[in-house]
Amino acid sequence: MRLTHEQIARTCHEANRAYCHAQGDYSQVPWSMVPDNIKQSAVDGVLFHVTHPDVGPEASHTNWYNFKKADGWIYGPIKDADKKEHPCMVSYGELPREQRAKDYIFAALVETLKTF
Repeated sequence: MRLTHEQIARTCHEANRAYCHAQGDYSQVPWSMVPDNIKQSAVDGVLFHVTHPDVGPEASHTNWYNFKKADGWIYGPIKDADKKEHPCMVSYGELPREQRAKDYIFAALVETLKTF
């Protein structure tokens, strides 16, 4: 039985949540509590990597950024889902190193899990 794109997205989300916790960021909620638009963003990221397996982390961030922007998100210094503000709504080059790492982790998980 192959994993669905949503199952891979859930795993990526939970890995990201654990990574954020290690950085002292407790803003991520468990997948079961994630709003549908956030879940769809993760599934979109999975589909992007499945259909573009050779893209780098910058393309991954750009895909995420474009999805969020289309959903009405803007830059804000603190992540606020109600206001649709996020500090990562900047170009990849402006992201701190620890934020860039998320794109590597996401891509590696999709690459690994898409074969299961």
